Amino acid sequence: MRGQKGFTFLEIMVVVVILGILSALVIPRYLSRVEQAKKTQAVLQIREVMKALELYKLDNGTYPTTEQTLAALVKKPETPPAPKNWHQYLDKVPNDPWGHPLQYVSPGSHGLFDLFSLGPDGQEGGEDDLLSWALPD
Repeated sequence: MRGQKGFTFLEIMVVVVILGILSALVIPRYLSRVEQAKKTQAVLQIREVMKALELYKLDNGTYPTTEQTLAALVKKPETPPAPKNWHQYLDKVPNDPWGHPLQYVSPGSHGLFDLFSLGPDGQEGGEDDLLSWALPD
């Protein structure tokens, strides 16, 4: 009798099937957690920028205009109206977790300003947009 030196084809196939089943169960959960983490990060970014906008208003009497963009929180805007008492409010304007710039409109349709992320699809409108006027608690 010869000694067995390796796995049989059947044993290898059983292991492959078990790994496939485990992958089918684990990968979707992992991906949904990653997407939820990105949404949470986007909400935190929007709140951080909202706080910077409030500080800008306290110092200068108004929010930056749409034309001045959120860049007014990083660099003193040259587009009128000139801020009276400008300070640097952010080190940089963050992109959302999907790599898209945050959208800013002032005056806004839903408040004194509208600030939002386009979400994973990068398109305005739809269920995945994260809106400053409708942020989860």
